Amino acid sequence: MAEEAKEAVEEKKGGKKKIILIIPLLVLLIGAGAGGAYFFLFAKKDKTKEEKVHMPSQVGVMVDLGVFTVNLADKQAEVYARIAITMEVSDEKVKAEVERRMPIIKDAVIDVISSKASDFVRTPEGRESLRLEIIRRINAILVEGGVRNIYFTEFVVQST
Repeated sequence: MAEEAKEAVEEKKGGKKKIILIIPLLVLLIGAGAGGAYFFLFAKKDKTKEEKVHMPSQVGVMVDLGVFTVNLADKQAEVYARIAITMEVSDEKVKAEVERRMPIIKDAVIDVISSKASDFVRTPEGRESLRLEIIRRINAILVEGGVRNIYFTEFVVQST
């Protein structure tokens, strides 16, 4: 009988130990859940604010460079590109300079495009690289100002 009483007392103590272990674990789990909910609900709003693309408030003056039909630098096959380009410049003064230097600018654009292979210009990264290289070449020609951006209004690459 004494042994049964000891076992009953030990079971009560074991139950208290379990409760003492369970309560901190529950508090920890609730805290982790609350922290996770806060992170997923509120952190995404901050990221979307950062991901917004900054667009200039004022659009510059647009200058149409025309359509360029150029052989690409592929050695395996005859490949050509047909690209229409519109340039954005800061003001009318730069537009007037672009019009005065149009043959030089068109020659530079043809040189840049014809130096690229079709595999390169068919990728988004390649087109972006081509865009930046054309902007650099044209800005090197202009004295009065520079090109803000260029836009490909037509872009076709074809093998014959």
